Amino acid sequence: PDGIRYDQHEANRLSTLDNLIILCGHYKGIDYRIREHLVTREISIGDYVLTGGELPAMVVADAVVRLIPGALGDEMSNVDESFSTAEDGGLLEYAQYTRPAEFNGEGVPPVLVSGDHAKVDAWRRKNAIERTCRWRPDLIETARLTPEERAYAQEILDASYSQSEE
Repeated sequence: PDGIRYDQHEANRLSTLDNLIILCGHYKGIDYRIREHLVTREISIGDYVLTGGELPAMVVADAVVRLIPGALGDEMSNVDESFSTAEDGGLLEYAQYTRPAEFNGEGVPPVLVSGDHAKVDAWRRKNAIERTCRWRPDLIETARLTPEERAYAQEILDASYSQSEE
């Protein structure tokens, strides 16, 4: 619990290292002498307690490995996703749609099957802002937004705040 809070920025940093050794304690942790003399960085994956460090170690390893070039097969897979640190990142990812085209009477937004890549990109960006405002408004403050996007996000947040007061 006294380690730095693990996030995408730290995963990116760790993925650039030549070597990474993860020590994880079980039950009460790791001998303090090891922590004091051998550990260079302590990481916390959240404010809760688990029985051991195996699961957090797997979380760290998975988040780091997927950032290593070639691990996912598509170099763009790490760019266009939630918590991306790319130039336009900092938002939750836009909503995903798969097959079938209609499910329980609800279809895929028409713009996504329009073939107009510019309109699809604009829809995805707007949807990412909307989803972030709804589910993780704390991320909006540090998200990389244009002034117009920031004003749009503020409108959503203000409307959400007004509804919660009613």
